[in-house]
Amino acid sequence: MGTERQPRGPHDVFAWIDDSTRRRDRAGLTRRLQVRGARPQAIDFGGNDYLGLTRHPDVVRAVADAALTWGAGSTGSRLATGTTELHAELERELAEFAGAEAALVFSSGYLANLGAVTVLARPGSLIASDAFNHASLIDGYRLSGADVVDTEHGAPRALERVLAAREQHRAVAVTESVFSVDGDLVDLRAVLDVCRRHGAGLLVDDAHGFGVVGERGEGAVAAAGLAGRPDVVTTLTLSKSLGAQGGAVIGPRRVIEHVMNTARSFLFDTGLAPAAAAGALAALRVLRDEPDRPARTRAVAVALAERLAAAGLPATEAQAAVVSVRGPSAAQTAQWAQDCLADGLKVACFRPPSVPDRFSRIRLTSRADLTDAEIDRAIRVVLEHSPW
Repeated sequence: MGTERQPRGPHDVFAWIDDSTRRRDRAGLTRRLQVRGARPQAIDFGGNDYLGLTRHPDVVRAVADAALTWGAGSTGSRLATGTTELHAELERELAEFAGAEAALVFSSGYLANLGAVTVLARPGSLIASDAFNHASLIDGYRLSGADVVDTEHGAPRALERVLAAREQHRAVAVTESVFSVDGDLVDLRAVLDVCRRHGAGLLVDDAHGFGVVGERGEGAVAAAGLAGRPDVVTTLTLSKSLGAQGGAVIGPRRVIEHVMNTARSFLFDTGLAPAAAAGALAALRVLRDEPDRPARTRAVAVALAERLAAAGLPATEAQAAVVSVRGPSAAQTAQWAQDCLADGLKVACFRPPSVPDRFSRIRLTSRADLTDAEIDRAIRVVLEHSPW
C-alpha cells in the first residue's frame, strides 16, 4: 500500500515570513519606507542629486513640456512605439559628452546593468567581478549563466591572478568606477591594462562617477582616458547627477547595437517615459554649460570627510560625492540616522545585506547646491548624535 497523503486544505502558506521578520527585527535590519513631502523639512544629505539639478528650472520646464507634448508614458517597448525623438537626442548627446561612439537608454540604471552583463557574458565565459559590486551587476551574473569569480575589492593584481588562471576562452572584468558604499574610486587605467594583457573586455558601472568625476563631469571612465576604447563598455544612471530617471549603456557602436538586439531588459521593457528623457537631456545640457558644478560637488564631499575625520569619526576619504561613516552596529547605525532625521538632517543608512563587508554605515552625499551653512549644520548634527 502506498503512503496515505494528507489532504491539502486551507492553511497559512506564508507563515514562514513571520519567522523571517522576527529574525530581521532582532538583527536590527528591518527597513521601512520613509515618505517625504514635496518640500522636505530636513536638509538632504541622503539623496543622489549630486549636481542639484532635480529642481533646476530648465530641467523642470523640460519635464513639464515633454509631458504636455508626449503624454505620461512612452506607450511601449523601445523597439515598438517607445522610442521618441527625445530618446534619440539624449542618446546622441550622452555618447558625445562621454566620448563614446553610441549610447542606449534604458528605463532604469538597474536594467541597464542587467542588460549589459547578460549579453556580454554568456555560458562558458568568465566574469571577474570586484567583490563589492552592486546588486544589479550581481543579478546580471546570475542570469548570464557565465562562470563568476569575485576578486579582491579595488585590487588590479587580484584581477590579474584570476584572468591569468582562467580556462574560459572569453572573459569580461566588471567593476564600478566609484563604489556606492564608501565612495572610493578605482584605478581604471590599471584595470584596463590587466584586461588587455589577458584578452578580457571591461565593463564599468559609472553611476556614481558620471557628472562628478572629471574636469567637466564627463565621468570616471572618460577622466581615466578610457573613453572610446573598443574594449570598454560603460553603464550609468540618469537618476543621480542628471537628477532624472533611467539608465544607459555607452560604448562601441557594435556593442550598443548588440545590446539593443539581445538584452531582454531592453527588449521586453516599456521605454523610459519621454518626460524623464527630457529631464535627463536638459540636465546634461546644464552640466555642459555649467562645468563648475562637478568641482563644487567634490569640494563639498572633501569638506564633509575631512571635518568628520578630524572630529574622530571613522569617515571615508572623499573621491567623488559619497562619504561614509561606520557605525558600531546595525541597530545603533539605524538609530543614528533616525536621530539625525529628527534633528532636521537626512542621511542614508546602509546595513547588511546592502554592505558587502557587513559593516553598517551612515552615508552622506554631497550636492553642488549645498551652502556652507548647511554643511556646518550637517557636521554638527552628525557629531551630536554619534554613537561612538
